[in-house]
Parts: sequence; structure tokens; C-alpha cells
Amino acid sequence: MLQKLPFYTPERLRLEKHSHAPSWQLLKDRRATAHNKRKGMRRIGIIVAMDKEFRQLEGLLEAPVTEEFNHKTFVSGQAFGNEIILMQCGIGKVNSAIGCVEMIDRHRPDLIISSGCAGGADTRLNVGDVVVARECVYHDAYCGDNCAYGQILGMPERFTAPRELVDKALEINDGAMSAKGQTAMPTIVSGLTVSGEWFVDSRDKMRAILEHFPEATAVDMESCSIAQTCHVYGVDFISFRIVSDVPLKDHKAQMYFDFWDKMAEGSFDVTREYLKRLGTR
Repeated sequence: MLQKLPFYTPERLRLEKHSHAPSWQLLKDRRATAHNKRKGMRRIGIIVAMDKEFRQLEGLLEAPVTEEFNHKTFVSGQAFGNEIILMQCGIGKVNSAIGCVEMIDRHRPDLIISSGCAGGADTRLNVGDVVVARECVYHDAYCGDNCAYGQILGMPERFTAPRELVDKALEINDGAMSAKGQTAMPTIVSGLTVSGEWFVDSRDKMRAILEHFPEATAVDMESCSIAQTCHVYGVDFISFRIVSDVPLKDHKAQMYFDFWDKMAEGSFDVTREYLKRLGTR
């Protein structure tokens, strides 16, 4: 059994310098990480928005372990040859950044997958399509004329996901046909996801965003803050957003009582398939 280190040891001070976790937990995590690397396993953190998707992903895990930490619930286990840690995050940039920091600080993942819903900015999208972010930027940030619109001072103009992770997501389209020739998975597209503290449900607001980012594909409230947090901590990230509405098109999809169940189902299907294809190191 691991013992807590005496307060004064250099090892403890070094481990806790950049972390809120106790040193005994960090040592335990470090040993687990080393063991998994020897086995070729990745440690993947998944931050989800919808409760149903969280429960479905939890059902994929072998011998899941639940942990409460700083008002957050983490469920960890193994699936498809990798170690998986699940967390459900609140809405908005602050909630998602806090959740991402807790995930990184507590579990040291190699990769963070963020999944949830977004409004479609590109009118070629349909409700139920999934956008994987090649880049993320804020649509509600302005730091003066020395920065690009949407850029945070001292940060990159945009946060770019690793190309190989995005390409792996797009490969899902190749195997998305059922035996009857019908699409069995949501259509996945890649592009620019813009984030801000605004639930975009009107044409006027969407048009205002597109004035700054005409190439935007999707609009949400969390992807860029998670991408920025991963950038700061040096962790790979990828964002999946299932399209819940396309404000510049006429539709009434959200009127249907099972709308959000279908959204969660589609998001889960894509995340599960991505985990299958990601494989080990």
C-alpha cells in the first residue's frame, strides 16, 4: 500500500508544486500511467455534456470505478484496449475549463475528448450531423487591435486539434453504411468551431458571428475553453459536437419529445466508434 510522504520531502514538494492533488495520489497515478504505457495503453479523458451519453459510455467500461473529487464525478475503467476516464461537465466556458483542469490534474490523460451539442453555422449541415473541430476560437473575445478577433492575449489565434486525431474521426464516415446501404452513423464533417457564452438560437445572432467567422462550421459554449486548457497543459484534444439546430435554416426538430434522446444516442455512437478506431499506442 502506498504511504503518504512526510510533508518536508523534496519529492512531495515537487509533485504538488503544480497540482491540487495529494502527493500519494500523484505517485499512485504515476505508477498506473507507467504500467499502462508498458502495456501500450492510452489514458483518455472524456468530457460529455449529456447525462444519457455519460451513462451509455459508462456501460462500455470494464470494472468501472466511481470517484468524487471537488464536486466532480469521475468514472474510470478500460474499454477497447485503453484506460478511459469519464466526466460530465456543466455548460459554458468556466464550467468546462474547471472540469478540464480537474480531469488533467487528477488523472493526467494523454488525450481529452469533448462531446456535446452545437448549433450549425454552415447551412449545409443537417440536424444530427457531427462536427469535429479542426480549429477552435472564441466568438465573444476581443483583446484589442493587437490581437485577432476571438484571440486571447498571449494565446494562439486559434487552437488546432492534432491532424491525425481529426483524420481518424473522419474515417468513421467510410464505415458508416449499414448492410442495407443506409447510413448507420451520423455524418461527420470537420471545420472551425466557435465558442462563447451565448446560446445561439436566432438568425440575427448567428449572422453576427458569421461576420467575424464566415468559415465557421459550428457554434457551442465549451469547445474552445477546453481546447485552450489542453493547450496550456500540453494535452491533445479533440471536440465532437452533434448539431442540434441550424438557426439559418427553417426546422422544428426540437419540438419532438425524443429529440434530446436521439442527440445523445448519435453522440454516443460517434464517441464509441472513435474509441474503437483509436486503438492503443
